[in-house]
Amino acid sequence: MEIVVKKDLPKGHFFKNINALAIHKGQNTARVGHNLTDEELMRLYKKGDNNAFRIIISRYQKPVYNFLYRLLGNAELAEEAFQETFLRVIKSVSDYKPTARFSTWVYTIARNYCIDVKRKGRFRNHYSLDTMTAPDSTYSGDEILKSEAHVGETAVAHDLDKHLRRILDEINPEQKEVFVLRQFQEMSFEEISKVTGSSLNTVKSRMRYAIQTLQKKFSELGIDSLER
Repeated sequence: MEIVVKKDLPKGHFFKNINALAIHKGQNTARVGHNLTDEELMRLYKKGDNNAFRIIISRYQKPVYNFLYRLLGNAELAEEAFQETFLRVIKSVSDYKPTARFSTWVYTIARNYCIDVKRKGRFRNHYSLDTMTAPDSTYSGDEILKSEAHVGETAVAHDLDKHLRRILDEINPEQKEVFVLRQFQEMSFEEISKVTGSSLNTVKSRMRYAIQTLQKKFSELGIDSLER
């Protein structure tokens, strides 16, 4: 499902500060390359190689910002959330274990910040992002994949990006975040389970209900199936 948020990336001073941070006297940053894994870059950063962190930022700037924008529905809040996410990464770098996937760790931090925003009364949705949904083990992974593909193809075929963003703002936040992580961040259900702290069955259940809601909304727009 190739739908990209057509929004400018954060324009604040954060990235200028990160670039300045990369100037680290006495550190041989030439050995840091873009072909290294996130985990290898984080090992270097923990040893004081700030250029490694600059590369991490360049990799995650767009996807993490888009994730936050889709969850918060507000460019200003998304920019603030993005900056706070990576400030938290910097502050918590000593807690990061390179044996764990960096992407899972950073998206968990980003999600938790969104929960903090909600608790402060700044999130416009009335549900809680950390409320559990009852698991439903009767819906198989194959069925979910088929439904995902249909929803994605329908959205692309009918140029429904703006409608999709509006509809996502109306559905249960737990379902919304699973859909966003799955469709736009292209995470596996196992990864989403780790990010959200929910069971695999719960994640699949939330994806199922998100898809059902989207299909219903598409139908209300007069789009019941793909135009062949």
